[in-house]
Amino acid sequence: MKIQEKKINVGVGFVTGRKNFKNVVKTYVDNWNESGLVDNKKIALHLFVAYDLKYSKTKVSDYKITDEEILDRIDSVYYLGNSSITNEAQYLIEKKVINLKEAKLIFGEGYAMKRNLVLYFAMKNKMDYLIFLDDDEYPIATIKINDSIVWKGQEVLSTHISNIKDADMTHGHHCGYISPIPYLDFNDKLSEDDFKIFIESISNDIINWESVKQKMNDGGVTYANLDIINSKRIEVVKEINGMKFISGANLGFNLNNLDKLFPFYNPPGARGEDTFLSTCIGECTIRKVPCYTFHDGFSTYDHLLLGVLPNKLKVIKADSGAITKRFLKASIGWVRYKPLLLYITQRESYEMEITKMKKNLSNVIPKVCDYFGSDEFKNILDELEFYHTHVEKHYKDFESTKVAWLKVISFLKNA
Repeated sequence: MKIQEKKINVGVGFVTGRKNFKNVVKTYVDNWNESGLVDNKKIALHLFVAYDLKYSKTKVSDYKITDEEILDRIDSVYYLGNSSITNEAQYLIEKKVINLKEAKLIFGEGYAMKRNLVLYFAMKNKMDYLIFLDDDEYPIATIKINDSIVWKGQEVLSTHISNIKDADMTHGHHCGYISPIPYLDFNDKLSEDDFKIFIESISNDIINWESVKQKMNDGGVTYANLDIINSKRIEVVKEINGMKFISGANLGFNLNNLDKLFPFYNPPGARGEDTFLSTCIGECTIRKVPCYTFHDGFSTYDHLLLGVLPNKLKVIKADSGAITKRFLKASIGWVRYKPLLLYITQRESYEMEITKMKKNLSNVIPKVCDYFGSDEFKNILDELEFYHTHVEKHYKDFESTKVAWLKVISFLKNA
């Protein structure tokens, strides 16, 4: 008698809060169908949807998939709202796996905690792999050839699945509007050197001025590299300054070795959950895989989901209140997690680095305010002071999150 081969269970995780979520899912499921994944009898596809009703005032019905064609093409869907979080936290507390404080660290408020929820449910439901996708990233690459652009569909999920068995994590590439930094015409109000100081002060070590400048020169757009797509080149991600850099989406986890899994974390009100995960995975094998997602960072290209491909991408200029507000929000998000990142990766020179940040920002922020016509950028200095003052507490919470996560992993291994 022929032994039936075990199916590979692949989880696809979304942390979402946007009204167009169901359109994004339809595009991806169509993409999986085109790439042959849906008809592959050896693979079962499962959706894990952690949704946030407060992010853009949505309803549960904005996330519940009712399209029969989609439901027929996937094996299961798990919806993870507030009740899921409460029930699971209570279950783990009753089982004496973790206490209430630890439950709040892993599954509490924040983007990182919603990623932890997806990761936890994927492990609990015996997924072999989990691939995180974002609701503002689409399976298509934009490529610049001379003065025109071409578009190329990307088999994102297939690429991760075919490469993850030999790695702990896989990480794809990103194109489109991956940076919230708009195009700037420098002038006597704000010079290039001033803006360079500002960006290098608030951002992490991976963001260097040359890469930012290149994006700005391309109108804020990052184009896909055709050589990477065509060569099918796999790179092993190397450690830089105590980090193996990954981003939170187009990111795969091999769940067959639970000891190589770490939690996401961000300081309260900050982002950077992928950056802090990057500091934990030094002993993990991370493969950079040749697939792109297009990041619709300013939510202006959701018509790509309908197959409308523009011949030219807009230059994102700082000429509107919405663009300025998004850049301000990103800047505050960066500066909120910068102290903890420095504390983790450059402990010996931490005080010196913070002093340098304060001095540089004090000098350039008045110019940034003048250029953008907004005094709200002054809040960045207050944010820096607050998160610097609380850095030891945030570090303790980060370490406690990892300890609590180990307890959850141990429980799941023995379940």
